[in-house]
Amino acid sequence: MLAAALVLAALAVAAIGAWLYAPDKPAAVLEAAYGVSPGDFVQAAGMRLHVRDSGPRGAPAVFMLHGFGASLDTWDAWAAGLSAQHRVVRFDLPGFALSGPDPTGDYTDKRTVQVVAALMDALGVARASLVGNSLGGKIAWMFAAAHPERVDRLVLVSPDGFASPGFDYGRKPQVPAMLRLLPYVLPTALVRMTVAPAYADRATLTDARVARYRDMMLAPGVRRAMLARMEQVALQPPEPLLRSIRAPTLLVWGERDAMIPFRNAAEYQTLIPDCRLAALPGLGHVPQEEAPERSLAPVLAFLAGPAPAP
Repeated sequence: MLAAALVLAALAVAAIGAWLYAPDKPAAVLEAAYGVSPGDFVQAAGMRLHVRDSGPRGAPAVFMLHGFGASLDTWDAWAAGLSAQHRVVRFDLPGFALSGPDPTGDYTDKRTVQVVAALMDALGVARASLVGNSLGGKIAWMFAAAHPERVDRLVLVSPDGFASPGFDYGRKPQVPAMLRLLPYVLPTALVRMTVAPAYADRATLTDARVARYRDMMLAPGVRRAMLARMEQVALQPPEPLLRSIRAPTLLVWGERDAMIPFRNAAEYQTLIPDCRLAALPGLGHVPQEEAPERSLAPVLAFLAGPAPAP
């Protein structure tokens, strides 16, 4: 009886595993589903980066950097609003979505800053304004500190960079054992549960949005690359770099951000010499998706301001 019960239990576990198993989707399938053409890829820093480049080529350039687990699609509405007066370049960061894994296996912030610089070079852009959300916000301010001569303005949307529970300065985080299953299972309910805290108004997290997030995580090699990036995170106290930033900076922050606390905005304002805040009551971590017109308004005004000194 015990042997039979163990066999039945093993079969049940196998059946559940088979039901939950989610292999990568072929790149060609995802590219066709999301209207991606061969011209949407640019070779830079040894990578084939998925890029959307819109607006007048001679206009001031704006580079847009998404957050962890996201893709260039997070900027759809903002890019449409910016493209009339700016050249808007948004791309999937290394290890995410249709850019896929970095062949070097290096997902440190330093490497990602190098990739941004290489993409600017590949597109012939000497200077640009940078717009970054969450992880992309951290990469944007790190780039501004490392390459001040290449940054006109900086827009940081709920940026990452300060220590938080589980992410201490100078220590690589412990990746939970359950996350090791990520390359094998990815139920839609799990994606929704993971992404939902980014939205103060959960009604804006539509089924289509959840499906897009899941599909981009199912791109070949992306889930393993996400784990590799988590393992390679090594936060350093950001104060010295933030104090060195000379680009005029706008913080855009939802007051109901449940992922990176709104109170962090005060730290950035204290440290960055020329920094102002656009606080957004009632919005969360991704205001560009949750309320695009409302959140874009202060960005348009900021980018239209007097040209910063070279």
